[in-house]
Amino acid sequence: MGEQKFGIEYRACQHIAQAIKEVYALGVQMGIVVGGGNIFRGSQAQSFGFDRTPADHIGMLATTINGLVLQQTLASLGVESRIMSALNTDSIIEPYHWGHALHSLQKGIILIFVGGTGNPYFTTDSAAALRASEIQAEIFLKATKVDGIFSEDPKKNSQAKKFDQLTYSEVFAKKLNVMDATAIALCRENQIPICVFNLFEQGAMFKVVCGQKKGSLILGE
Repeated sequence: MGEQKFGIEYRACQHIAQAIKEVYALGVQMGIVVGGGNIFRGSQAQSFGFDRTPADHIGMLATTINGLVLQQTLASLGVESRIMSALNTDSIIEPYHWGHALHSLQKGIILIFVGGTGNPYFTTDSAAALRASEIQAEIFLKATKVDGIFSEDPKKNSQAKKFDQLTYSEVFAKKLNVMDATAIALCRENQIPICVFNLFEQGAMFKVVCGQKKGSLILGE
């Protein structure tokens, strides 16, 4: 979305793809889950008077658009990626297949997962936690517009406290809106640490992957 109110901005796409390319150059295997909020948000569905199920279907379709845009942007930078969808869009995107996904990762191909979980009532974060568990990811990176987890929205309250490190239980206890409970529970069950960082800070993803202290980390008890 970039600086626009909605839609797809070329400069934002280039920034995200370049950040991915920097990490890819390290030889890191990457699976990426994209959302669709730049095209359609749940809050819109409420104001339109939509039912939840078709509204979620619209959101899942929005992620497929973003996935295709990301794949083509990566291709323009010379980076190979493969899209897999939880939805049946065979003529455009291949269906998600666990074995094929692992094979692609082993070959050094970036995977882009779209269509959420394929079911309504599950967020993009839950889809990402599910895919991270399935591909046995070493870490779950949640790319946001703020540098980590805060007690309140730092864009609304400059005095909001930043947490450098938390346990899964602390996130639940403090009712921090970093991601939905299903996603956190999946990561806890499968012992996948979560790092929340600012994607739009130059070089942030590269630094996180290299172990430099950026953002906020959620670990075991």
